[in-house]
This record gives sequence, C-alpha cells and structure tokens, in this order.
Amino acid sequence: MIPILLIGMNPFTLDFSLPGFPEGMTAEMVMEGIRSEQEKLAELGYTLDTYLPDLDISDLSVLEKLLQEHRYDGIIIGAGIRVPPSNFILFEQFINTVHRFAPQAKIMFNTNPADNVTAVQRWFREEIK
Repeated sequence: MIPILLIGMNPFTLDFSLPGFPEGMTAEMVMEGIRSEQEKLAELGYTLDTYLPDLDISDLSVLEKLLQEHRYDGIIIGAGIRVPPSNFILFEQFINTVHRFAPQAKIMFNTNPADNVTAVQRWFREEIK
C-alpha cells in the first residue's frame, strides 16, 4: 500500500460562505467525500490518513510528529487550507512543515473533497491499477 496523507481543516470549523468554496458545501459533505475517496484509494492500493485540525491552529507540532513517525509518499493539501485568504500564512506554514519533515513526499492539491483520487492519479499514475 502506498501511504498518502490528506491535510485539511476540520470542516466543522470552516465558513463555507467564503468565496472559493462550492455553493452549498457543508462540513458533512466534506466528511462524506473524504470517506468515499478513502475507500476508492484503498481499492487502488493506497492508504489515506487524514489530519484535520481546527481552523484556529497555531501549533504545528502534531503535524511535525505525524510526519516524523510515518513515511508518506504523497501529501494532499486540502482546499480548506488554500481557499480562504485568511489562511494564507497557515498555508505557507503547512507547506514548509511538509517540506521539512517529509521532503520525499509528492505534494498534491485537491479542489474539493471528492477529487482526492484525481490528485493522487496526477502524481502516481504508474501505480494506479
């Protein structure tokens, strides 16, 4: 199994009325999309772990520890981190933490919770069955 980590925000702490989020998106839809994509990726030979901290995160030590204790071949950075302009600095912090503690990992971006397989396929096409 090829290990992948999805880094996103706890969807229950996001304001989906902000520009950039699909109209009508809800936290429940995000969680269902993650679960569904996790199943699809498992069928294709991947494991998908998730790290979904609350929006007010300022300490990335949990992420650092996760990246030190587990080797991930790919890391998906979710739209909940990238979309809200107020997360700009946090997005930089996540990218630099991944770069420092998982330099071997391919960094991928999804556009919504239902296209993680697509993000993985862009970088691991030869491994997809």
